[in-house]
Amino acid sequence: MSGRGRRVSGSKGVLLRHVYQRLLDHFGRQGWWPAETPFEVVIGAILTQQTNWRNAARAIENLKRRGLLEPRRLAEARVEEVEELVRVAGFYKEKARRIVEASRRIVEECGGDLQRLFEGRSTEELREMLLSWRGIGEETADDILLYAAGRLSFPVDKYTMRMIERLGLEERGYAEIKALFEESMPRDLEVYKEYHALIDALGKTYCRAKPRCDGCPLRDLCKWPGDREGKRKRGEVSPPSGRGRASSRQS
Repeated sequence: MSGRGRRVSGSKGVLLRHVYQRLLDHFGRQGWWPAETPFEVVIGAILTQQTNWRNAARAIENLKRRGLLEPRRLAEARVEEVEELVRVAGFYKEKARRIVEASRRIVEECGGDLQRLFEGRSTEELREMLLSWRGIGEETADDILLYAAGRLSFPVDKYTMRMIERLGLEERGYAEIKALFEESMPRDLEVYKEYHALIDALGKTYCRAKPRCDGCPLRDLCKWPGDREGKRKRGEVSPPSGRGRASSRQS
């Protein structure tokens, strides 16, 4: 069901499931995360902090060419060498230290075998462990949990927060929005993966800081105050009349 052009009533869960279907119909499957191994997901999740994926991907390719995209090799690498390889991702000094330290933790915890790291721990335990690593916050931890460990933990980024606000939902802050999605969506790993990627596609294409509303698949649901045309189509704003314009000039 695409449901385009139709108002959605009912619970927030109904709305968010409806939004998922619209985004899927509009953008198609995203197949995210583009990585060959879970370790590559971990490194990519750190490198993409505060930059776009294109730059992070270039840094990952540099590490691959140098033979460092493997836990033991990266853990033993000189930080200065890694800095040059990830420079393209921005904040390269800090990111180099973060990925080297993450690699060392993986080697120390499980001999470099991520599967062993993930096994035998609950999602909550894994999340707490990841949050204790240098430079890993909630979004990065949830990216790793979802895309590397295959756990049902929904990542919330700036695009997700912006979409929720413009849909007129009152949830704010990371924990509230994460809980909203996890309580609303089916407990399905592929749905979680696709939804997060689809929201990012929406945020990069239409729902920008300065939005591009024309063609947006959620336009008739959006409450952004600047979209006068969208409001008019929903009947929330009356088109200007000659009398209205005359009255406005007199006031």
